Amino acid sequence: MKNKKTASIYVHIPFCIKKCGYCDFLSFPATETMRASYLDALCHEIAGYASDDREIVSLYFGGGTPSLLTGAQAETLIACVGDNFPLRTDAEITIEANPGTLTGRKCADYLRAGVNRLSIGLQSTIDRELRILGRIHTYDEFLEQYHTARDKGFSNISIDLMSALPDQAVSDYLTSVERVARLRPEHISAYSLTIEEGTPFGKDPELPGRLPDEDAEREMYYAAGELLRGFGYERYEISNYAKPGFESLHNTGYWTGREYLGFGLGASSYYRGARYHNCRDLDRYLSLWGDSAGQRAPWTPGDVSAGKNMAPFVEDYHSVTERERMEEFMFLGLRRTEGVSRETFQETFHRTVDDVYGDAIRKLEREKLIETDGKRIKLTDKGIDVSNYALSEFLF
Repeated sequence: MKNKKTASIYVHIPFCIKKCGYCDFLSFPATETMRASYLDALCHEIAGYASDDREIVSLYFGGGTPSLLTGAQAETLIACVGDNFPLRTDAEITIEANPGTLTGRKCADYLRAGVNRLSIGLQSTIDRELRILGRIHTYDEFLEQYHTARDKGFSNISIDLMSALPDQAVSDYLTSVERVARLRPEHISAYSLTIEEGTPFGKDPELPGRLPDEDAEREMYYAAGELLRGFGYERYEISNYAKPGFESLHNTGYWTGREYLGFGLGASSYYRGARYHNCRDLDRYLSLWGDSAGQRAPWTPGDVSAGKNMAPFVEDYHSVTERERMEEFMFLGLRRTEGVSRETFQETFHRTVDDVYGDAIRKLEREKLIETDGKRIKLTDKGIDVSNYALSEFLF
């Protein structure tokens, strides 16, 4: 398989016990019967895409709340992927977990099924903040399940934290960061709350007045980074920190342009030069895949590249142009602390980055938002503060 291209697979588990106030992901409560029907359809969809010309280096179960899956269900899905794709023996296999749905038995079963990375959505160590967010767990419940996961054998755990919460002081956030760092997880994702339209948070007219201001949010970011460095974590992307060797292989694929296939309701794909996502209506999804056991999807790999025969299975099909690929190369690559490689850009697009983006690079250098050593281009700390502006300079 040395000469095969690599790809990742994302499997969407849309079920949750209760939707959080800030969440705009495609997720909802469901009965056991509905979950079983969905998982059956999901396996049919995976089999429908079966291919052996992409080596799968990472498999990620996201949601929703994937930790609602039983160990047997997770094992079935992993086996289904392995039966239909060349799943590398050392592939990173991650499952997202809510502390309110994790148990010792599930941890043991997930490990036996092949899961080797656990991503726990903690968000805060302060129960008042967890209640504001609408989380279904407490900090003590998280601690119990974290230590249980360690006891059962998980040696690669990521923890999510959220900053800029309503009524959150800088000291509150740093308390959460330090508590988590002292647990020594291999990976920490620390990102700011985003208020999305249509969510309960987005509909609350009083919420903006309860959010930390820009200066407080900036202090949270930089103070957290300093604290985490003291515990041996390296920031490798704007919002992600890891112990050496434990950077998320799956998420790094998104930032470096690796192809990925998304399975499940509303899942997105970037595959064979095209972007598209699955239908978002559960009844329609079940009707398309629920009774299709043993059947192939109505397209070939070549059809995917050309966008043929894929309706009504996928929506918003778009062939990615070279210009868009260059934009994404810069836009996503600059989110990483190592920045963008001039050499890799030229190898990928057969043009130098200065030929394409020379004016933008010189402008941002003058504004001290990027720096370059002749080999790589990186955001400065000032550039990270205004990253949306800096990155937008690389859009045509």
